[in-house]
Amino acid sequence: MKVLVIGSGGREHALCRTLGRRGAGVAAARIFCAPGNAGIADAAVCVPVGATDVAALAGFAEREGIELTIPGGESTLAAGLADEFARRGLAVAGPSREAARLESSKAFAKDFMLRHGVPTARYRVASSSAEAREILRGGEFGGGEAAVVVKADGLAAGKGVVVASTHEEAERAVVEMMEGGRVAAEAAGRVLIEEALTGREASLLLWTDGRDYRLMPPARDHKRVGEGDTGPNTGGMGAVTAPDVLDEETLARCVREVVEPTLEGARSDGLDFRGILFVGLMLTPDGPRVLEYNVRFGDPETQAILVRLRSDLSEIFGAVARGGLGSVPVEWGGEPSACVVLAARGYPERPETGARIEGLGEAARVPGVEIFHAGTARAADGSLVTAGGRVLGVTATGPTLDEALTRCYDSAARVRWDGLHYRRDIGRCK
Repeated sequence: MKVLVIGSGGREHALCRTLGRRGAGVAAARIFCAPGNAGIADAAVCVPVGATDVAALAGFAEREGIELTIPGGESTLAAGLADEFARRGLAVAGPSREAARLESSKAFAKDFMLRHGVPTARYRVASSSAEAREILRGGEFGGGEAAVVVKADGLAAGKGVVVASTHEEAERAVVEMMEGGRVAAEAAGRVLIEEALTGREASLLLWTDGRDYRLMPPARDHKRVGEGDTGPNTGGMGAVTAPDVLDEETLARCVREVVEPTLEGARSDGLDFRGILFVGLMLTPDGPRVLEYNVRFGDPETQAILVRLRSDLSEIFGAVARGGLGSVPVEWGGEPSACVVLAARGYPERPETGARIEGLGEAARVPGVEIFHAGTARAADGSLVTAGGRVLGVTATGPTLDEALTRCYDSAARVRWDGLHYRRDIGRCK
């Protein structure tokens, strides 16, 4: 079986390595990744095609006889990859462009939730900074000292959400997004103003073939760059899976009130949704509320989740793409897991690249640890160098979450490059 994974980060490295390790008959030489990175090159054949070059990706899949394609990131799906692959009769485990709007347009997603009774925060949509300021000053979201959330409507690479402690701060965020270039112009043509929810966050991911679904271990990630959940939002500085992320009663409620209405709503709206549904949740005193949908694996949640998978990942994704997921067994290891992201100086605003990475071999020898490459490259002399903001994902399982984290931090301490930084409170900051 020939499998194509699309993307170049830690998520895709985890996918490629898991496909090679778990797959019945899937060897590393049969796994391709476009475009990949320096670490992925050890687990798959890297193909120099961009993740949003849909025509080139489809052409490669046809020429190479790819039997299953797994899109990694949201931009690939928003570009219509699943639609083009379906038109050419190629199997792909991802939703159509229209279904992917559950992530690529926050306004679309919120309207969908409202229509199908999925619990979420109150919101308003503004098409200009003046309209957004009018909403903020209208009193609907409390007085000027009340916390409020500002979100860019479109894909913004982790920079499109600001949790503002005052309305004055929210107005500044609106101007930065809509006029100041904080995010791409196409992402901030509209912004959402939302009430700020309180509680604990959790991420619930699942595979679906459009009808049946299979849950993954619930995860919790840490978005802010600084310890104690301080500083700007990032793509994610770490993630954990553990029994206390979602207790059984709360999980059952999330499935009943969120997961099943979402999948039924997609069917009733005629959305071709097959792939991964990622539900970002706030566990409020009044019950679970959806913060956002993603239509693909999270990063670094993927790393923390897949190290626990005991089933054949290619079989699962094959059933997602072709149907029949209900008959595929999915088994998980019972140990908690953790992933700690090692980042480059300047991340998330202006990450430095080109720093030489040392100590990786020693770090990988820590028992129970797997290291996934997110932003790495090979220099001309063959040395490994930083090539992105998030560089490595140090991942481990353990008998307890504390033990998994201890293994991660023991390994992380052995890695060196100029400007390396990481949070030391992943999994310990609630």
